[in-house]
This record gives sequence, C-alpha cells and structure tokens, in this order.
Amino acid sequence: MPKLLIIDDEKAIRKTLSEILSFEGYSIDEASDGDEGLKKFSEKNYDLVLCDIKMPKMDGIEFLEKARLVNPDIPVIIISGHGNIDTAVEAVKKGAFDYISKPPDLNRLLITLRNATEKQELVSETKKLKKKVARVQELVGESSAIIKIKDTIDKVAPTDARVMITGENGVGKELVARWIHEKSNRSSGPMVEVNCAAIPGELIESELFGHEKGSFTSANKMRMGKFEQANGGTLFLDEIGDMSLNAQAKVLRALQEGKISRVGAEKDINVDVRVIAATNKDLLKEVENKNFRLDLYHRLSVIIIHVPSLNERKDDVGLLALHFLKLIAEEYGQPVKAIANDAIDALKAHNWSGNIRELRNVIERLIIFSGSLISKDDVVNFGLTSQR
Repeated sequence: MPKLLIIDDEKAIRKTLSEILSFEGYSIDEASDGDEGLKKFSEKNYDLVLCDIKMPKMDGIEFLEKARLVNPDIPVIIISGHGNIDTAVEAVKKGAFDYISKPPDLNRLLITLRNATEKQELVSETKKLKKKVARVQELVGESSAIIKIKDTIDKVAPTDARVMITGENGVGKELVARWIHEKSNRSSGPMVEVNCAAIPGELIESELFGHEKGSFTSANKMRMGKFEQANGGTLFLDEIGDMSLNAQAKVLRALQEGKISRVGAEKDINVDVRVIAATNKDLLKEVENKNFRLDLYHRLSVIIIHVPSLNERKDDVGLLALHFLKLIAEEYGQPVKAIANDAIDALKAHNWSGNIRELRNVIERLIIFSGSLISKDDVVNFGLTSQR
C-alpha cells in the first residue's frame, strides 16, 4: 500500500483528499503546513507527497526545495488554487513531479499519483539492481587459490586472450568472468551471458547468431543474436560443454574469422567480441567421447582458470560467511548479525557439495531463524538442516 503525505493548510481539503485516496488504496498521513510536512517527511518513509503552495510558515515551493535535499527520489505533486503557468513552470523546474490546479480533477489526480508511484518504484528497483551489480564484482577469499586467480585475472584481463573457466557448479565461475570483463579494456562495452545448458539444441544457433524474419516457422521478425549484442564487449558462454556439435562448428568459425551469419541470412556480419567460456565438465573427456570439438577446445582455452571447490579452500569459509551476513542483512534491511567462532568452525567442518551457492543459502537461513548472535547450535539446527 503506497504511503502518501498530504500537506495543506485547509482541513476540509485534507479530509476530502484523505477519504478519496484512502478508498483508492493509499495509506494517508496529513500535515497542516510546510514545517509540519517537512518534519514528517524527514522522519518517515513516504512513497509520494501532495503539497499545496500557499501555506503559513513554509510555502509549497520552499517545502519542495528542502524535501529534495532530504530525499530527491520521492515524487512531490504540487496542488494549488492560486497558481498560474509561471507557478507551475517554477514548481516543475525545482523538481516537482507534476502541478495540478484546485479543485483537482479526480481522474487526472489518480493517474498522476499512479504514474508517480510507478516512477518511485522504478527508481527504487534501479538502485537495488545497481547494488546487486556492484556486489557481483566482489571476489571474496584469501586462500592461495583465490590469490592466484586474482593475480591471473589482473594479468589476463587487459588482453583479448580467450579464457576457459573450469570448476564445479556453484564455485563462482560467472563471478570470475565478470572480473575479467570489468578489468578489461572492454569494460565500457556490454557483457552478454549465454547459459548453453538452458537453451534447447534447436534454438542455440538462433540465440547465438540471430535469425532473419521468416527463416523458420516462429521467426516473425528479425532477431539479433548474442554475438552481435556483445559486439565491442565480452560474450560469456556458460556451460559450453552442453552446446550441440552443430553450434560448436559455427562458434569456431566466428572465432576464426570474426564473422557470423544469422539463421536464414546470406550476408556475413563482422563482430568484435572477446569470448570467455565456462564449464563444469572435463572437456577433454568430452572430446574423447565425440561430444566436443578438439579444435574449438584449443580456440577457447588460451588461458585456463580453475576455480576450486569450497571444500578445497575451507580457510575462506569464515570470510565468505561474514560477507554473506553483511550482504543479506542489507538486502533484508536488518542489522548485521554476529556469528560465534564455534559456529564458523561448524561451517568449516561441513561438506560443501553445493559450494558457495550452498553456503549463501545456509547463511540466509541462519539470518532468518537465529537470534542476534548465531551459535554453533543454530548452524546445526537451522543452517544445515537441509542436509539431513
């Protein structure tokens, strides 16, 4: 339910707006002047504000200026029975979401409020996504294996060398790929990801190379493939061991010639793409079993980075646990919980078959079910219960 603050010195108008907008599903708070409104705005979390212009103590324009210093993301809609075009222009220039004359047209008011709410939700979601993207760039660990990986990334990233990242599911292969892209000369370009295991064999070529309209039954319009989308940047081919042999041949040509052709097209398209691949399979065994092309393997594995399992770097478990405690607490909007040393020891003793992904899930359960201090008993009773 969106929280709305109504600021107006006329009690009758506040009451009327409150009754109407409460019926429309808004949670209403009221203020009789700009001073009171600014105090409430500073103390509480609102989704949007309706504010009159002519008020004692502090008018609507002054409130708008000060409110934007407190939180510029909250939409403020100015309403007034004394305004004109110049007033409306001034309000919008100073950051008002919209200006509505009194008495307000109900339909226009509701549409404006809905649009303002949607904008605020988009701003909030964008901030959350940006935080998530920033968090992805962290590579946590001080074990010799992780230090070696970081050193390799620093050396390899500035080049255009192709990289093959190996390791079990959940160890963080995608994270390594993102570090390589972020530290490369292509970091300003796109990083496009393709999970080869998640795309049916008959669709993988269209996904990678695109298709022309009418090239097959459901091709209702031209579609650009992942190679074109990644032009000037990085293409991350995750689980490449699951790619069909036919698609492998076309990927090989793209790597050799720097050209691709859409499905159903006769014309070649030049692409400038750095390819990073990842797999949880032994590709040389796949080559022996005729499931993977040896020439493609050699093209992709100029540099091989192996990401060890969590069981192979138990010394990093404590650091990762503290990292996830902080990260998940921020996502939940809660204080960061402390964790006892014997609880860390219990986590280190566990067999992490699901690797870092499993550890994150365990920490999330502990945050939900434990008290302010996570104990060894919490780890045994709540964190690792899924393993019983």
